[in-house]
Amino acid sequence: MVLTYASPYSPNHTFSLADRIWITWVEQHSNGHLRIHPNWSGALLSSDQSMIELRHGVADIGLITPIYARGGEQLIRTQAGFYDGARTFEQQVAMYRCLADTEPEFARELSGLKVLAIQGGTMPGIVTRTRAVSTLEDLRGLRLRAPSELLGVLRQLGADPVSMPMGEVYSALAKGVLDGVLAPADTLRALHFGEVAKYYWSLEIPRGAYPARAMELRRWLQLSPEDQSLLEQSTAVWETALADQTRAAEKAGQEMGERQGVIFQKATAEDQRQFDALYDRETERSAAALTVYGISGPEIYRHARELSAGIAATGRVQCRVAGAGVPIAP
Repeated sequence: MVLTYASPYSPNHTFSLADRIWITWVEQHSNGHLRIHPNWSGALLSSDQSMIELRHGVADIGLITPIYARGGEQLIRTQAGFYDGARTFEQQVAMYRCLADTEPEFARELSGLKVLAIQGGTMPGIVTRTRAVSTLEDLRGLRLRAPSELLGVLRQLGADPVSMPMGEVYSALAKGVLDGVLAPADTLRALHFGEVAKYYWSLEIPRGAYPARAMELRRWLQLSPEDQSLLEQSTAVWETALADQTRAAEKAGQEMGERQGVIFQKATAEDQRQFDALYDRETERSAAALTVYGISGPEIYRHARELSAGIAATGRVQCRVAGAGVPIAP
């Protein structure tokens, strides 16, 4: 049985390297019964409409980015800003699962899809083309690509933030449409940002988790119970590969950036404190705004703060559901 897999990224992108590890695992552990046919570089799925395209069967399995979807997915997009305190990929993924297990709206926003992997990531900094950023004040007037959960924070700092799929950022930087992008250091190599941007400011910006790989539900229901079981087992393989490849790419990206002459600066403790306070206020406001859609945003936000406090105190993500304490590796 051949299943198609689609991604908007090139076959050598960090995410695609993890995808290829997953493909090999599935084919080997199915003894050749399942074959995965990959389609890279946006040949089948786009960056901003991938969930709709996947629901319509453009591919069997695909990379999805609900945090950049242009409609719907209000909760998944907003909750990505609730992860202050989750510093590792594993903590982010475990927090997402705790939140999703106690709030049915997550499943409603993912209707028509079977999620196969959750993705976190390394904490981003601020990459800029020609203007160095060394204080929060330096962000004023800069047109920056940012995740949707950070648009309000950046506006309060005087920046002009925009949301766009990451695959469109390189050309926007090269043309001067953007002054910069909030992104981790791995993008200096994986997305070649080091070619078009010369400064990296290491402000610690929280990073959330979200469903990132999924299968069209009708296709999932056509599989045998044995094939479904195998793909569910593959979730841990895929998420581990994403974590490992992302961490390796972060180190390689900084090294390449240094070779390309990118100048790295670190935010002061005072700027970090100011940013954290602003971030917390804006996140709480965004959570409250979800009530317009009938979503209990404040309750979900309080749950996220409980999980973050648990990480700080014990190094564990302790879900509210019984027996769901998850030990987190350093």
